[in-house]
Amino acid sequence: MEKIIGLDLGSVTCGIAMSDVLGMIAHGVETFHFEKDQDEAAVVRVSELAKENNVKKICLGLPKHMNGDIGERAQISIDFKAKLEAAIPGVEVILIDERLTTKVAQNALIFADVSRKKRKKVIDKMAAVTILQGYLDSH
Repeated sequence: MEKIIGLDLGSVTCGIAMSDVLGMIAHGVETFHFEKDQDEAAVVRVSELAKENNVKKICLGLPKHMNGDIGERAQISIDFKAKLEAAIPGVEVILIDERLTTKVAQNALIFADVSRKKRKKVIDKMAAVTILQGYLDSH
């Protein structure tokens, strides 16, 4: 089994998670920051992690509207998928419906009594963990 990367792409951050080698547990790696709407730096960072860890699969959150429509943010994720596939030959990028993942991550952090200030720093990474863990649990 190979490690899998999970991503939660925002306009200035990319939450990154990775599975264990057994593909059972997702853990947070980092929240990568970049200039507003300049996600090419995130492509480079994810490429580095994928190559270092021999990753062949990436789960990327697709932020659909609650009614299932594809909006501007979802289109940005679709475009990011294409950039990742071009930058990392042989990698499969799977779009995962991420509706409510940030809310689930936020609730988990509140339950764990993490302060608002600390939550802000880790919420994207935790959302990436939620996206990836959902994928792992379903496969």
